[in-house]
Amino acid sequence: MASLAADFFRRVADPFSQVTLATWCLIIVVLAYLLLSFTELSLLRKTYNALRHYGTFAYTCFLKPHSGDNTGKQQDALESFYSSQASIYDATRAKLLQGREDMLALVGAQLKNRRDTDQLSKKPIWVDIGGGTGWNIEQMQSQLDVQTFFHAVYLVDLSSSLCEVARQRFHRLGWKNVHVICEDARTFRLSDYEAGVDDSQREFSIGKSVYEEDARDAVGADLLTMSYSLSMIPEFHSAIDSITNLLSPTGIVGVVDFYVQNQIEFQSRNYIGGAIDRHCMWVSRVFWRTWFELDRVNLESARRDYIEYKFGTILSTNRRCRLFGLRIPFYIFVGCTRSTANSIHQLEAVDAAVTESPFISALDLHAQTLNPKVRRSSSTERRSKAYDTAVINLASSLPLPAAYYQSNKTRIYYDETLQKHRQFNDEYIYAFTWEDSRTDARLLKITGDDVILALTSAGDNILSYALERPKRIHAVDLNPAQNHLLELKVAAFRSLDYQDVWKLFGVGKHENFQKLLLENMSPHLSSQAFDYWLHLGTPTFNPSGKGLYFTGGSRHALRLVSWLGSLLGIKNDMRRMCEAQTLNEQREIWNKRVRRVLLSQFLAYFVIGSERFLWKALGVPSEQRAMIEEDYKRQLDRPSVSAIAASDEKSGVGQPGQVGATKSGQAIWNYGVQTLDPAVNNTLLSEDNHYYRLCLLGEYSRKCHPDYLTPKAHIKLAQPGALDNLRIHTDELAEVFARMQPEALTIAVLMDSMDWFSPTGPEADAQAKAVNRSLKLGGRVLLRSAGLNPWYMRAFEMNGFVTKRVAARIPPGTCTDRVNMYASTWICTKTASLEQ
Repeated sequence: MASLAADFFRRVADPFSQVTLATWCLIIVVLAYLLLSFTELSLLRKTYNALRHYGTFAYTCFLKPHSGDNTGKQQDALESFYSSQASIYDATRAKLLQGREDMLALVGAQLKNRRDTDQLSKKPIWVDIGGGTGWNIEQMQSQLDVQTFFHAVYLVDLSSSLCEVARQRFHRLGWKNVHVICEDARTFRLSDYEAGVDDSQREFSIGKSVYEEDARDAVGADLLTMSYSLSMIPEFHSAIDSITNLLSPTGIVGVVDFYVQNQIEFQSRNYIGGAIDRHCMWVSRVFWRTWFELDRVNLESARRDYIEYKFGTILSTNRRCRLFGLRIPFYIFVGCTRSTANSIHQLEAVDAAVTESPFISALDLHAQTLNPKVRRSSSTERRSKAYDTAVINLASSLPLPAAYYQSNKTRIYYDETLQKHRQFNDEYIYAFTWEDSRTDARLLKITGDDVILALTSAGDNILSYALERPKRIHAVDLNPAQNHLLELKVAAFRSLDYQDVWKLFGVGKHENFQKLLLENMSPHLSSQAFDYWLHLGTPTFNPSGKGLYFTGGSRHALRLVSWLGSLLGIKNDMRRMCEAQTLNEQREIWNKRVRRVLLSQFLAYFVIGSERFLWKALGVPSEQRAMIEEDYKRQLDRPSVSAIAASDEKSGVGQPGQVGATKSGQAIWNYGVQTLDPAVNNTLLSEDNHYYRLCLLGEYSRKCHPDYLTPKAHIKLAQPGALDNLRIHTDELAEVFARMQPEALTIAVLMDSMDWFSPTGPEADAQAKAVNRSLKLGGRVLLRSAGLNPWYMRAFEMNGFVTKRVAARIPPGTCTDRVNMYASTWICTKTASLEQ
């Protein structure tokens, strides 16, 4: 010790050390002076408070024991945990408890939708279970005026410390209709606080089934929320039973909380809504469950499962709280009561619309279920998959699939776990539709009596048909994501003004997409579509990104065009071509520079002509490619126009690549030439051809866009009930046809789907028979094909149809419509019914 002290004094006595020490002291003094001189006192105070708050939070959560007074009571344990941090609770939970604002936005949107559709007969009552400091209720002010919209708001929490903070909050805000109740959620009854209820009506039994008429509280909550409180309730079964009985028959429940779950536990359920990101990895399940148990927070999946069992699912989504590089799983659930009082009647109504059965027959069937001796008529034998699934669920005492609890019954239930849906990997192929809606309107002449079935694709043509106000439209697509896109467009028309619709689908970008999704469009989306767009919508519509039309499989084609334009210096030429005011100006730009790039034989042979690119980017299957190749070979063999027109040889009877690699590349190149040259030479991209303008620039313009994006169309489609005639099926065409009532349809628009069938298989003949059975006499089928004389037209002629080619690219250079993508267009008219 003596030697150390001597060494210290020797160093201090050294003049160099003294100068160094003085210099450091001076630097510290100067920095302190500058910090105090140029930093506001409020910032220093804010920094100090933040450090103090998070220090208290860390001590309370990770170091301080939470055993209460060892009585084993939940209230004592809560007080042990919250008493020392009640005043700083909100300041330290903003980053951890994510999703609360989104949950409030979703339930607020549901309430606003019910108000706007006259479903609320009185001011609603809101009960916030485990409401703590009242942060949720104050935050709801950004969605609804709490004082004027709600008759009363009840905050129920078992922690007296948090309740005291809540009382101070609402005293400061001056909200007289908010009541803070320090009570166990299992014993809370609205009838104890709402006047006008006789004591004899206040019987409340946890043990009674919620489906018994006298099981519910005499006064029910119209909105019931739980924000990160369910995971802190030990006896959660009885608590959920209590709030189930507390909710009114028409009420809404919103829950946000942490969770962990394995896919095996939920994969067989058809009533959970969206399942994107629901599965948690083994490491995540073990780590987060163990970590949160230190603070008496329980993340076992049974809590969420029981919520989904007791309530019907309106919306459900799975998210991750990103904190310090970690990803904590949490979910948002919006549900309603699953009372079966009107379920059968509702099932029949929905099923009648899906299968095009008269609703009176559905009511008769309901009567027959009560009296099984009555023989069922043949017209009621056909049932939708949605009906079959719902009956099974009711028989098993399970909630109905989420599709039945939506505000709008537009989307028909489907099983998203089936491989036939999962094969698309949650991606649509087409972000825009390739069929000319103007030509469709001219050929079909849609009236108010028409019942139309059409392929969804990107939904553009479906909305164009809706402008003609037909009796019903059935949109069918096997790819769920294509139907998600159509659903988003329908929800936008039901809830947004024209400027927002234009930004979303005209420009393909919107700076507030998630806000619009949560606050406006969510009541009009199925749970699966909402979950899809909540995960993918923000990057899709990001203003700093490429936009909607550079997503999906078709993005590969658009990106290739954009990349070539930049690489070869024709980007400005493509823009000038899309701004040309005359056809002569447009042709000059096209022939001078743009054509030799986009119609390069090298590009056709090695990129566009590849089977992978044709399928992934353009949606061209191998069978359709065979049609293109065979027609090209015949054109080489019969160079005269009259010989081509008179030829009765069928397109597509061979195999893709059968003509040889060289001729295959030439065929694809020639097909591109016959597609693009006539379109550019005959249609003005700046004003009349939005299809190719979009391909070149990635967006529409105010002068050139699809019919459904005009202001006049928005007025039509945004009217209440304008799109109630739409039903969206996620299934194969054959399945939808098979479940339709006979002769229910007047028009079937099959696009180029028949090109996908193999000429050696039975599918074409089976589909022609199914279409015949579903169409009325005189009903029409609209078909487009990559072949001039597709082989499957014979299947229609053999099954009661008269076929007529209404457009063809003969002679070469003919422009059939603004897209000109298909070699021929056909109308098949039903002239005879087949024996059933």
